[in-house]
Amino acid sequence: VQLQASGGGLAQAGGSLRLSCRASGRTFSGAVAGWFRQAPGKEREFVAAINWSGTRTYYADALKGRFTISRDNAKNTVYLQMNSLNPDDTAVYYCAADRDSGSYSPRTVYEYWGQGTQVTVSS
Repeated sequence: VQLQASGGGLAQAGGSLRLSCRASGRTFSGAVAGWFRQAPGKEREFVAAINWSGTRTYYADALKGRFTISRDNAKNTVYLQMNSLNPDDTAVYYCAADRDSGSYSPRTVYEYWGQGTQVTVSS
C-alpha cells in the first residue's frame, strides 16, 4: 500500500485545513487508517484513527472537538478536517494504515506510512 498525503499548508490561527490521504497499490479493504503528527524536536504523536467502515473513530484527547477524521472507501481516501487551528498544531502530518488489529493509537500498529504533509499555523 502506498499512501499519499496532501492538503497541508499555511493557515492562520482560528482557521481550518483539510488533509487527504489517498491509498494506492494493494487494496485498502479492511484497513484501519490513522493520522499522526510530528512537531520539530518532538516525537510523532497520535492524532486520530478510523476503522474500515467508518463506524468507529478515535482521537487524541486534546484534539477532540477540533479535528474530524473520515474516509471515502470508494476513493481510497481518508480525510482529516482540522478546525480552530492554533500554532501548537504546526507539525508534519502523516497518514498511516494497516490491518485492523483493534489497537489504533500506537505508531507501531501501522506498517504503511505516507510521506507527510507540512501544516504551519501562524498566530
